[in-house]
This record gives sequence, structure tokens and C-alpha cells, in this order.
Amino acid sequence: MTLAPLSEASALARAGRQPELPFRLLLDSGGSLTMLRLLRVLPGKRLVGEAEADGRRVLAKVFLGARSGQHWQQECAGLAALCQAGMPTPEVLAAAPLPGGGHVLLTDFLVAAESLAEAWASVADRPAGDAAAQALLAPALALLGRLHAAGLTQEDLHFGNFLRYGDALFLVDGDAVRVVTPGQPLPLARAVANLAIFLAQLPPAWDAHLDRLLPAYSARAGVPASDPGPRQSARFPGLPGEIDRVRKWRLKDFLAKSVRECSLFSVDRSFARFSSVVRQHAERLAPVLADPDGALARGSILKDGGTVTVARVQLGDQEVLIKRYNLKGFAHACSRLWRPSRAWHSWRAAHCLQFLGFHTPAPLALIEERYGPLRRRAWLISEFSPGTNLLTHLSPAEDPPPAEASALLALFAGLHAQRISHGDLKAMNLLWDGGRIALIDLDGLARHRCQATFQRAWRRDRARLLRNWPPASPLYRWLDTHLPAG
Repeated sequence: MTLAPLSEASALARAGRQPELPFRLLLDSGGSLTMLRLLRVLPGKRLVGEAEADGRRVLAKVFLGARSGQHWQQECAGLAALCQAGMPTPEVLAAAPLPGGGHVLLTDFLVAAESLAEAWASVADRPAGDAAAQALLAPALALLGRLHAAGLTQEDLHFGNFLRYGDALFLVDGDAVRVVTPGQPLPLARAVANLAIFLAQLPPAWDAHLDRLLPAYSARAGVPASDPGPRQSARFPGLPGEIDRVRKWRLKDFLAKSVRECSLFSVDRSFARFSSVVRQHAERLAPVLADPDGALARGSILKDGGTVTVARVQLGDQEVLIKRYNLKGFAHACSRLWRPSRAWHSWRAAHCLQFLGFHTPAPLALIEERYGPLRRRAWLISEFSPGTNLLTHLSPAEDPPPAEASALLALFAGLHAQRISHGDLKAMNLLWDGGRIALIDLDGLARHRCQATFQRAWRRDRARLLRNWPPASPLYRWLDTHLPAG
């Protein structure tokens, strides 16, 4: 059997995001570790992946760089604290410095384990409060309750740090574990702050269903059960406000990541060009990124106007939509030089909507022509939605069918609650897609801080939607009655 090439921590640190696989590392025990598959990479800092050591399949965390010892020690201390508190976490098999620099931590590899994030993706499209989604969240909330009862917090409570393995749920990532009151329940304020980190990852529509989620947490955290009268959430002072604060921070951080190099997005920036692509789609979209106009020309043109050209393009067994924002002439080009392109705005708006739980075709890539800081043409690549626009789908002669009515009410209540205006809310920009309503053409979408400004924009959106149908029609009357007034 041919051995994988031998490497050292310094070489891996220089290799960036894609070190060549497989590679071997010598261990201080005299054996070696063979990395087979990378699951997460922080260039120059950390590699996490599926590996083999002494004939056993393991999860390997390789710590690199000047601060590798500090992060390694923190990871080891966090996992030790979880074990001491009796929390389910993968068994630590080895933890040691590497002979060539850096540090390694090996834990049991849970074959066929599924993260809570992966499981959540299968129910994320269901309405807030859905029983199956609650059943999925309850074990994680119970585990979090146990953690807080033991006096510990986990400061990076994203769904990917909960692993479902058989009938058990494991908590991972010791680096983010903090020992606050060992052996004693957390102070309520500290518990609320940490619980909010978990709950803020749910779409805002779930905030109205906290009383259905909190019993699973309370039962394990030692929080006294509510009497029949009071709401469960009343036992957690300030929780809704803390969830809102964390969610706003997460959204701001996520939108910043959407235009910089990170684990989620691949960004290429030069004097003449800027591009950002969702990393998991980067390989598939490479031909489009290299020649967006060529891909546009090969597609089926849906619109070819002065300011925008839109085409439906087949990529393998999937379809994407490519939208190019054109420059009509010299004056128009000059007016766009200093402003973010409409593609840039649509890219961020689509990610914002998805983050907040609204349905819109997934944004896949953004391209801008540039001359230094000056911007020129731009392209937006997104998933193609086969949905039917509401102008075609709904009959003005009758109220919307129950499914469509429910989706309309949920959509507009959500937009209103989040102070989001569309800017061009005609029925053509609302698609009935798989039992949900998708928002498209997001160039003018805005999320308002000022309530008065939002109310003006909302009234314009509302009036624009109603103009699609005759004022005397049943559909118009239904919408006018049921949509938020302002």
C-alpha cells in the first residue's frame, strides 16, 4: 500500500484553503495520521477532517500557526469540562503537540452522524411552530438545558455543533465551551444570553412560538415549570430582546461575509473585477464566472431591455438564472460609477431574506466589472424558480385558495414585522413556488430602521400590489382587507 505524502504543520499553514489530500502527519506517539477528507478549513489556523490513525477512523483537528497551542489547550479544556459534566460528546483519543510544529486532537469519528443543521434543512420550509420541527429542536434544547444546569455555556451554539448519532445527540466544539459555575446552574441572566444564541438561529416567525420550545429546555435546566396561567417565556426575562439583538448581529456578520473570502463564500477581487460565489457551488459555476456573457448568450433569453438582460441557463442537470445589469449610455454609466451595483444590492437582499426565513431563489454568485473603485456592468446568478407569478396564478374573480391565502398572510405579516419594503411589489414579482410565495427582483428591497420611513414605503408597496387587479374584484377586496394597512 502506498503511503500518503508526509507533511508538516508549517507546510499545511502555507497551503491555504485546499491542501492536497491525502496527507500524513507524524504523531508524537511514533505513529502517523492520514487525513482523508476535510470538513472545515480555517486557512493557516485549523484543519478539521476525517482521518485514519493506527487503523482507526477518527475526527482530526489540526491546529496551526503561532496560536495553535492556545486554541488546542482551549479545545482540550472544553471537551474535558463536557466529559466531567456528563455531557454527551465524542471520546477524545489523543491530544498532543506535533513533532513538526502545531498540535493535534483526535476524537472518535461518528460514522453517518447528521448535524442538527443538516436535519433542520429538511424542515426549515415548514410553517413556524410545525410539530415535526419542534420535535427536532426539543432534544437540542434539552441538551442545552443540561449544559446550563452544570454551569457551562457553549458560545458558538450554531446547529452544526449538535450531532445526531443513532438515538443520541452529541455536543461538539470544546473551543467554545466556558466553565462559569462548575456543578451549579448558571445565573439566569447568563443562561438567557446563551439560550438566545441558539434561538436566534430560527427565523423570526418562530419568536411567537417560544412557549412551545422552552419546556424542553426548562425541564433539564432546572427552571421551575410555569403555572398554567403565565407564559413559559415569562420565566426568562429579556429573552425576546436578547434573541433580537443576537439575530441582528448574526445578520450583519453574515452579510459582511457574503462579500469577503470565508468558509461560506469564495471571493476574487482585482482592479478590473469583483466576484463572490457561494463556495459549495463554486466548481459548478466556474464556467459562468469565467465568461458570464457567453453563458448568458447560450441561455434562453427571458428579457432583453435597456437596463437588464435575463436568461435561463442550463448547467448540467440544473437551471440557473443569469441577470446582467446593463449601462444604457455614458450618462447612465457615470451615474452608476460610485454606487453599489443593482446586482450587489440584489445579492445582499436575497441573502438577507433567506436569513430571515423568507422564500426567494437562492443567490449563487455576484460579478461586477470594475475600474479600481469604480463600478460598471454587473451580473447576478441565482437558482431558477419554476414558479408561476401571482398575476397568472390568482383569479381576480375570487378570493385566493386557502393555501395561497395562508402564504400571502404569512409573507406580508413577516415583511411588515421586519420593516421590509420591496420597492416594486407587482404581482409579477411574486411567484407561487412549491406551496410558498417567492419574492424576486430585489433591486429596490430595503429594511428600514425608521418606522415612519417604512410606513411610507409599505403603503407604496401595498398600493402597487393592489393595482394589479380591478378595485371591484373579489381578489382586490380580499387583499385590501387582509394586508397590513401601514
